[in-house]
Amino acid sequence: MKKVLITGGAGFIGHALSKRLINEGYSVDVLDNLNIGSEAKIADGINFIGGDVRAMENTPNKDYKYIFHLAALSRIQPSFKSPSNTFTVNVDGTRKVLEYAKNNNSKVIYAGSSSKHHNPELSPYAMSKYMGEQWLKMYKRVYGLNCEITRFYNVYGEGELVNSKMAAVIGIFRAQINNNQPITIHGDGEQRRDFTYIDDIIDGLIKVAESDETHSDAWELGTGNNYSINEVYDMFKETFPNITKTHLSDVAGNYRVTHRINNDTLIRLDWSPKDRIKEYIGSLGKMGGVQ
Repeated sequence: MKKVLITGGAGFIGHALSKRLINEGYSVDVLDNLNIGSEAKIADGINFIGGDVRAMENTPNKDYKYIFHLAALSRIQPSFKSPSNTFTVNVDGTRKVLEYAKNNNSKVIYAGSSSKHHNPELSPYAMSKYMGEQWLKMYKRVYGLNCEITRFYNVYGEGELVNSKMAAVIGIFRAQINNNQPITIHGDGEQRRDFTYIDDIIDGLIKVAESDETHSDAWELGTGNNYSINEVYDMFKETFPNITKTHLSDVAGNYRVTHRINNDTLIRLDWSPKDRIKEYIGSLGKMGGVQ
C-alpha cells in the first residue's frame, strides 16, 4: 500500500484529495495545525498526525511515496495584514517540507499559484508562493529531489470555504447571500478569472504524482476558460433572482486576468478539466440554499 502525506489535509483541497486517495487504496496521513482547516474535514480512514509545516523536524520520518504540500496561507488580501506569517508558513514551511522529503526519499507535489504569472512584488502572498516555487526548483537541481510544481486557478466546489477570511470569490458570494447582504465586487468587475472545479484539481494532482513525467517549470491546473466577476454575479443572479450587487473600490493585488498558460497537463498527462462553474452555481439553488 502506497503511503502518502498531505500537508494542509484538513482544508478544502486537502479534504477532497484525502478522500479520493483513500478510495483508491492509499494509506494517507494528514499534517495540519487546524488554524484554517477543520477536524470535521478529516475523512474516515485518515491518520491525522497534527503538526505544522514550520516544525517538520517534529514529524517522525516515514517512507512516504508522495508528499502533497498543500499547507499555505492562500489568499492575497489577508496577506497584506500578516506578511511575516505569510512568509513563515508559505516559504519557510515549504523549505522544511522539502528537507523532510529529501531525508525520506519522497516525491513532493507542490500547490503553487497562478499568481506566478503576475508581478510577485504586488502582494506578500504572490511573493511567498513565488519563493516557494524557487525552493522546489533549487532542491530539484541541487539535491536531485523528485518534486513537481502545480499551479491552481481559483478552485471552487463542494467543501469550499464560505464563512472564512480565506474564502475565495465563490465562497464570499455564498456567504453574502446566506447573510442577505448585497454581493460586493471590487473595481469594475471586468477582471477575469479561470475557475477550476475541485474534482479536476484532484485529478490533476494525482496524475502529476503518479506520472514519471517531469516539468521544467510547472503543471498548470486551470480550465483554459475565464469569466469576469460580473459574469459570475450574473450566474448567481439566475439562481438567486433577489440578490443585488454593489461595487467597491478596487484593492491591491487584484489581477485583471488569470487564464491557464499552456496545455502541457492536458497533452502530456491526459488531464481533462471541464468548465462547470455555471452548473455548480445552479446546483446551489437546487440544494435549497448556498450553505
